[in-house]
Amino acid sequence: MALKATIFKATLNIADMDRHYYADHQLTIAQHPSENDERMMIRLLAFALNASNDLEFTKGLSTDDEPELWQKSLSDEIELWIELGLPDESRLRKACNRSRQVILYAYGARAVPVWLEKHKNKLSRFRNLTIVELPSESTEILAGLVERNMNFQISIQDGEVSFGNESALVNITPTPLFP
Repeated sequence: MALKATIFKATLNIADMDRHYYADHQLTIAQHPSENDERMMIRLLAFALNASNDLEFTKGLSTDDEPELWQKSLSDEIELWIELGLPDESRLRKACNRSRQVILYAYGARAVPVWLEKHKNKLSRFRNLTIVELPSESTEILAGLVERNMNFQISIQDGEVSFGNESALVNITPTPLFP
């Protein structure tokens, strides 16, 4: 018998001073059976960092030809493709060929520099690719905030993210790695 996704509800109150974006988002997140809490919370963080009315979660882990999040135009063209982790170079090449902009949120502490060194030459040809590293200390703390119903206040200013609820606050400093 196949395991089913676990459904979570999240309300994000986003104040992004860097982009002058202020909105509340009511989200339903399906956590794939193979996805841990840290990865699911990184999806929420990626949503907050790129929030718009058109940004949406995809089928994610269960679908090879879709990113974690994407934003499409009215004519169904992919404007923004968001990946997580340390994917294979061929997946990023495919994303860059299909989308106007691709953002990879890399996480995994010591594995990130090794992965980047291995793929840097091949990735350098993609002008629409941005790679951002998320500090593992912060993403591990984010994982501890998981509840079935979540309400977060997220403030983004000068590249710093404050991600909190009524009982905890996590400060995250995403580090641009590429280009």
